[in-house]
Amino acid sequence: MKSDQPAATSNTFQSTKDVEAHAKTRMDKVLTDLQQEISTIRTGRASVGILDNIKVDYYGTPTPLNQVANLHVPEPALITIQPWDASQIATIEKAIRNAELGLNPGNDGKLIRIPIPPLTEERRKEIVKRLHGVAEDHRVAARNIRRDANEHLKKLLKDKLISEDEERRSLDEIQKTTTAQIAKIDSTSKSKETEIMGGK
Repeated sequence: MKSDQPAATSNTFQSTKDVEAHAKTRMDKVLTDLQQEISTIRTGRASVGILDNIKVDYYGTPTPLNQVANLHVPEPALITIQPWDASQIATIEKAIRNAELGLNPGNDGKLIRIPIPPLTEERRKEIVKRLHGVAEDHRVAARNIRRDANEHLKKLLKDKLISEDEERRSLDEIQKTTTAQIAKIDSTSKSKETEIMGGK
């Protein structure tokens, strides 16, 4: 996410409300994206979310794992995968091994079992470091949206579509939205960090 890009000017806004609503929608997407991305970060507990990014070569088509099999967590340290087509077991296992998640699947011909090994302290710290990087990328994205919105407001003022008072009020509103979204990013990241460090 480059921070040196000029503000997007493809949108033409007529009012401060348009600018604020557009910024809010974009920031909500940043938060959703963060939640999706960190759901795939491994913790010490079994979660089918860690397999979300795995694609299986299903008859020549890369297909998400959850579209070729049922995924379950029957106990805290085990994920089971029941392929809809038993002939795909080897392909699914290969995809899991190639994903470099540090998982070692095994099967009995019908069901794939993935034991979730406990994380070492060192591995937990590496994962938390990666988490911090992901969270920072999303904070930067939120600030870039704020910057774009502020540019749009300056243009509205320059084009005499809004007054200075309206611009000031709207700048404050966008700052409040940004602060609130960054607080949500921080708390989402913090709770994931607790999960990783505590193995909960």
